[in-house]
Amino acid sequence: MDILNYAFMQRALLAAVLVGITAPAIGIYLVQRRQALMGDGIGHVAMTGVGLGFLLSWSPVWMATLVSVLGAVLMELIRWYGKTRGDIALAMLFYGGMAGGVMFINLAPGGSNANLTSYLFGSLSTVSESDVTAICLLAAFVVLVTVGLRRQLFAVSQDEEFARVTGLPVRALNLLTAVTAAVTVTVAMRVVGLLLVSALMVVPVAAAQQLTRSFAATFAIAVALGVGVTLGGTVTSYYQDVPPGATIVLLTIGAFIVLSLLATPLARRRARALAAAQPAGDPAECTIPATRGAADEVGV
Repeated sequence: MDILNYAFMQRALLAAVLVGITAPAIGIYLVQRRQALMGDGIGHVAMTGVGLGFLLSWSPVWMATLVSVLGAVLMELIRWYGKTRGDIALAMLFYGGMAGGVMFINLAPGGSNANLTSYLFGSLSTVSESDVTAICLLAAFVVLVTVGLRRQLFAVSQDEEFARVTGLPVRALNLLTAVTAAVTVTVAMRVVGLLLVSALMVVPVAAAQQLTRSFAATFAIAVALGVGVTLGGTVTSYYQDVPPGATIVLLTIGAFIVLSLLATPLARRRARALAAAQPAGDPAECTIPATRGAADEVGV
């Protein structure tokens, strides 16, 4: 394949695989916590980090990571202590982050809004070796947290009160989830872009939920789907000269639609099989409402 003959595409494909793994891995917990748009908010805040990176002549990826983590911590503090006007504070944080990014990058020597484009929507040709190093390190952290602490994060995402009763450090785990989501945003911004990364964190999980209610199966399917669409979108972007971020997100939405269409006949077939196997006179088996989604069982 001629695509592998170019160093920039080798870097882009490696980054795409890491993004495909990490985004759904943290997204499954955000979906269960009903914080599907958290990645979008962190993406707005990360723009300030990108602008500061250009202004201070420091790595935009690492600066965006620092600012995103601080923003995620602030979001959690607002969620814990904010009262009726907490939504206003979050809105100011989100849009202040976007405005700060535009302002800082225009104050940078030789900076302009054009410099933000590759970070907002993703760019294959601008993924440098230093970006790949940063993405690898940050992705390792995300995988370590989402897989190593899956039982604890699952418990907190499902029922904070129950998790607190069992002795889990709920606030610390919530904070860790927010920080991991912030790191994931910066991992994905070079491939998908800050404005589209939230879709890759949420849609593969929602698509996997159409096929299974098991947490372990949902996790595996979502990650496999994430890797598939990021690789497919990256290759398509190279050959068709289209934006990688938009291509990846559209492929992800397409996969969701296809799996949704397949889920209905599969559910009917399972229902008929269950009814046929049910002895006459026995009460029907209780099922967990679909709103519980991917986490009816840990399965790990």
